[in-house]
Amino acid sequence: MNSAAVTETLDIATLSPRQIVAELDRYIVGQADAKRAIAIAVRNRWRRSQLSDELQAEVSPKNILMAGPTGVGKTEIARRLAKLTGAPFVKVEATKYTEVGYYGRDVESMVRDLIENAIGMIRAREKERVRQEAAIRAEDRLLDLLLPTSHYDEVENEDSDDEAAARRTRTRAKMRDMLRYGSLEDKLVEFSIEQKSAPLMVGGVGLENMDLDLQGMFEKFMPKNNKRRSMTVAQARKVISEQEADKLIDDDKISSRAIEASENLGIIFIDEIDKVIASEGKSADVSRQGVQRDLLPIVEGTTIQTKHGYVKTDHILFIAAGAFHHGKPSELMPELQGRFPIRVELNALTKDDFVRILTEPKNSLTKQYQALLVTEQVELNFSSDAIDRIAEYAFKINQTTQNIGARRLYTILEKLLEQLNFDAADTADRQVTIDAKYVDERLAEICEDEDLSKFIL
Repeated sequence: MNSAAVTETLDIATLSPRQIVAELDRYIVGQADAKRAIAIAVRNRWRRSQLSDELQAEVSPKNILMAGPTGVGKTEIARRLAKLTGAPFVKVEATKYTEVGYYGRDVESMVRDLIENAIGMIRAREKERVRQEAAIRAEDRLLDLLLPTSHYDEVENEDSDDEAAARRTRTRAKMRDMLRYGSLEDKLVEFSIEQKSAPLMVGGVGLENMDLDLQGMFEKFMPKNNKRRSMTVAQARKVISEQEADKLIDDDKISSRAIEASENLGIIFIDEIDKVIASEGKSADVSRQGVQRDLLPIVEGTTIQTKHGYVKTDHILFIAAGAFHHGKPSELMPELQGRFPIRVELNALTKDDFVRILTEPKNSLTKQYQALLVTEQVELNFSSDAIDRIAEYAFKINQTTQNIGARRLYTILEKLLEQLNFDAADTADRQVTIDAKYVDERLAEICEDEDLSKFIL
């Protein structure tokens, strides 16, 4: 299966950079430069897939380094992009890795995590593809459970072979109709379920390099642990359908496709890259510098051994991000800098940005709270002056205390609606409007007390 086929499967061939940006705009406010850069990077992957095999090997991805304060959309842009394109995606924190020999995870594990993500995605797609056939097989197994062989043996002794066969066919057809019409959903059936053994946990420094499928090895040696379970037909249908779907799926084929999808379409988002910049007078600097050295060959292009096979990282798209409050991208190792040729700076959020974040995105917080309260039959409305005032408080607190970007809205709205959320199940008011006065009554005192706001907001 070539990369072009994988691309078509993951449905990015039809998305132009402009369309990608338009889709990202539905969820993320502003940051046009970052959206454009990442949209171009994704489109270049499709362009590469249209080239000859010889030229494909020569075209490297243009990795991106995003710099900007926390909470402005760096992670969300990468995550939404991966979801939009259906590409294997993994987000990792640079701070959890340490140089080989120090305590912590080795950097190669990010590639193994990407493969596991790809396998999960492709397995889900394969299960969907075989769902209809699995349902038919599950129906046949349910009929076998509802009409065991012993049931026929009681009457077959008095009949000829032809009569017995006809009787079996009629009875089974009648039971199949009852099964499809839902007449037997509450009837109990008993069948065997294979109990999965508990995951084998292996830890310790350096053991991640021993990327062996120890769990699979032990499962081959240990005897199968089957248990008889009794459940209703409705419950059994779900369990048996999953069992049949698993039988129809080729694990080797899934592993092969997952490796190819990861190599050609995978995205690894490395957050907090600025935290591995060495600083003066800290004993951890040796390890920090070591993380950069260990990252370099992976970003540059190497082959990583995993339990599913060898994975080449040459064409994986790496997106690094960091706030860079106490350092600059230029303080990273020169060799590592060179592997992130696209630099994008994300802007701090303004008051107008907060207003747009509260109103424009498809999944804005105000829409989320409105949907949550509808479950209590309470209609929640926000006036335009209330949105403006909330945005003003968020911007002010970010300026006077720690700037945590859009995440400030979570704490402000939760505090603002705390009493309403508590009373919603019992209140007689079925319609509540939040206006500027309501916002001031609940937030003004807290926001004016700067010392208190550091702890509450």
